[in-house]
Amino acid sequence: METDGARTDRLGVLLEQFDKVREAAQVRLSGLGDEEYLWEPAPGCWSIRRRDEAGTPRAFGPGGWVMDLGAPDIPGSEYAEVARQAAGGMTIEKIADDWSVSVGRVQEVLAHSGTPEPDVAPVTTIAWRLGHLHLQFAGAWEWTFGERRQDPKLMVDFSPSAAVAVETFWASVDRWRDSVATVTEEQLDTVGLSAYPYSNDDEYPYVNVLAGANIEFIHHMAEIALLRDLWRFRSGTTG
Repeated sequence: METDGARTDRLGVLLEQFDKVREAAQVRLSGLGDEEYLWEPAPGCWSIRRRDEAGTPRAFGPGGWVMDLGAPDIPGSEYAEVARQAAGGMTIEKIADDWSVSVGRVQEVLAHSGTPEPDVAPVTTIAWRLGHLHLQFAGAWEWTFGERRQDPKLMVDFSPSAAVAVETFWASVDRWRDSVATVTEEQLDTVGLSAYPYSNDDEYPYVNVLAGANIEFIHHMAEIALLRDLWRFRSGTTG
């Protein structure tokens, strides 16, 4: 269905929203240089680094450059969700496995679910944010339309070159988008069509997964855009 050229079916609305965000994102990534791409605006930033220089305990990647990742934990913003899962019958062992934390940590969270701890999230570089988005789109394609075998954390060969990172990122994004465009109405309502391993996608109809993917794209591209603005002012160029 269309109204004045705009699609009003569920898939059409989500795709048109995604396409508009992609168009804006492509403009915002234009001209990204290597120094800006790897710029660390604060101490303790997460970024991509040579494998032998990684300082975070779970840095990952298939090649010579890896992406920073800290020790597993349950952030304060998720305490209420953990409490909801436990109240709904999910075992503490399953919750612990989902978050890669100990059963004791889950018990601590449940004991303090009404007063969550403040999140202390690291500042991340453009390279980290772009790599994070890239592995999510690559993994989302693999675990929805592919063979559902490859670990998303091993699907992206992180590069210190901004040009290479941007080119390969758009290739993964476009492959995912082309496949999404073929999804049927029945598949939109299918629970578990996406089995992305680092999420609970398999608990929701695919239409909800797509809506979440749009939010994630908007969220992280907004962060990248802000970092580009900060870099521009840091360099003394405001035009």
